[in-house]
Amino acid sequence: NGAVVEYSGVPVGKVVDIRIVPFERKYIEEDDAEDTTSAEQAPAAMIRVTAEIDPKTEIKQDVRASVETNILSGVSYILIVKGTEKAPVLQAKAGERYPVIKAHRSRLASVVARVPELMEKVDQALESANKLLGEKNQQAFAESLDNIRAFTAGLAERKQDIADLTANANKAAATLSSLLDTIDRSYSGPDGLGNRAATAITDFDRLATNLTDTNRQLQQTLQDVRPGVRAFTQHTLSDVGVLVGEVRQLVSGLSRLTAQIERDPSRVLFGDRREGYRPR
Repeated sequence: NGAVVEYSGVPVGKVVDIRIVPFERKYIEEDDAEDTTSAEQAPAAMIRVTAEIDPKTEIKQDVRASVETNILSGVSYILIVKGTEKAPVLQAKAGERYPVIKAHRSRLASVVARVPELMEKVDQALESANKLLGEKNQQAFAESLDNIRAFTAGLAERKQDIADLTANANKAAATLSSLLDTIDRSYSGPDGLGNRAATAITDFDRLATNLTDTNRQLQQTLQDVRPGVRAFTQHTLSDVGVLVGEVRQLVSGLSRLTAQIERDPSRVLFGDRREGYRPR
């Protein structure tokens, strides 16, 4: 009795009465009531604290109260946690003399309530640690340390080889850089492949232009030649056919003459001197 009542840390009243009353679940916070899910687990009674609060203090329906203890002084007090602004003002219900604020566990009580669960987790952690530090795992860990020690010793023995490998890698990197620089100069230099390619493309454009002009000239020439070709085929080609026939006859006659000369050249040159039979 006489303990301070604080509203969000500000003193607003004092305790005027404390008594034991039958347990009623509706006055307990839902999260705290989970531990009393059955009638057998529910406590037989609860403590009701009657507080005298400054009437200027507006108590909302969603506020909660708990019994807190000052760790340094050991003095207990009632702490009311502020609700929301939009919640309605707390009013006394039918059959109740005063408005009733629901209670919830204090911070210390919450810790104490969770001690069994924490101890169970500690036991599980210790069991896992024992399995981790078992004889087989200890032996495997020792073998791993031996392997690491052997590996580091091997690295120490081959440190000169590693240094040579690093030096060769640096040389290779420098050579590659020089090669890339040379390739860049070969392409983008004054007489590089880039300029040559540009020159070749320009020459190709000129060649294409010249070919276009030549094609145009050939087409004009064909246009000019077509009338002569048409006249040749219409008028001269028939005369050429007659001429070819006469030439064939001449060749045939020359062939016969040649054959006669081969058979009897004197007859061809001096005529036929043989005298035939003359009847009387």
